[in-house]
Amino acid sequence: MNKGVIGIILSEDKSQVLLIKRQDVPVWVLPGGGVEQDESSTNAVIREFWEETGLKVKIYRKIAEYSPVNRLASLAETYECIPYEGELQRGSETKAISYFPLDQLPKNFFFLHLEWLQDALKNQTDVIHQPLSHITYWNLFKYFIRHPYWVIRFLITKIIKD
Repeated sequence: MNKGVIGIILSEDKSQVLLIKRQDVPVWVLPGGGVEQDESSTNAVIREFWEETGLKVKIYRKIAEYSPVNRLASLAETYECIPYEGELQRGSETKAISYFPLDQLPKNFFFLHLEWLQDALKNQTDVIHQPLSHITYWNLFKYFIRHPYWVIRFLITKIIKD
């Protein structure tokens, strides 16, 4: 089964979040990516942070597991992470990196990651388990109508990687 991981780093005072701007599609997202074969989810999120931000992180807590409802998505896990070494630097998949105040997130922040960030800010002690109900063919179509270039670039990148 394909699986993705997302990491969230909040500033010490919990007022800002670290985001990256993707190289392939110019949207701001939370750092993360796919889990490789024989790799644990926690190792994957640590690796993705290193590759995309230049930061070494440790896992603070698992926030959620989101299960797919169709073929558009795969199982996704989110983790709150704490950086302990390194300096912010762009990786090959990263166009820009920045901390954003939680009340001033960029307009082109990926909608699904906004929901996942909001789940993280709930500070629940239990891991959230819910379906990825927003990733539907209808929502993909609506997103395509608003951002056809981004969707085409994303789909081409996905085909090339798979």
